[in-house]
Amino acid sequence: MNQTTQQESVTLIIRHRARPDSIAAYEAILRELTRAASEFPGHLGVDVMRQGEHFTSVLRFATANELQAWLDSPQRRELIERADPHLIDGEQKELHRAHEFWFTTPDNPQKQPPRWKQAAISYLVILPLVMLVPQLWRPLFAQVPLLGGFVPANMLIVATIVLLVVYVFMPRATRLFSAWLNAR
Repeated sequence: MNQTTQQESVTLIIRHRARPDSIAAYEAILRELTRAASEFPGHLGVDVMRQGEHFTSVLRFATANELQAWLDSPQRRELIERADPHLIDGEQKELHRAHEFWFTTPDNPQKQPPRWKQAAISYLVILPLVMLVPQLWRPLFAQVPLLGGFVPANMLIVATIVLLVVYVFMPRATRLFSAWLNAR
């Protein structure tokens, strides 16, 4: 990664393949890594997905510089050195500024499913939220009319939907439908 200042959030995907006899030891170190990353400035969250011995960590930071500070930190370096004996292929990193990483696979990160499948999964995730989230906010809007105005209500509804899609439902949906998404 370069050292240029970025004003947009960045996502780093890190893929590890643990040795079958070292999965428990690797998972313990991975928990330490995620905890240490969460204490760094600019950390926005981390999701870890496991498929067999393949572990995919999706780290989000507010800026590229804050991500780089974590990557260069002595804490991370020490933890990666401890994890390395438990890995088969070392570490693969991908930097993203968009959310297409939802549809990548550990065995072939460059290949993505057809766009129509990506759209179908996105539709299945977003449609129920669009119908449900406004209903969940309705009691608060009734109690606090200022929040129920057109602009504030829509800001709260859209922010809720976006956060739920990004952090909760889309990672789970892509795991659930991974066989269909990646079928040939």
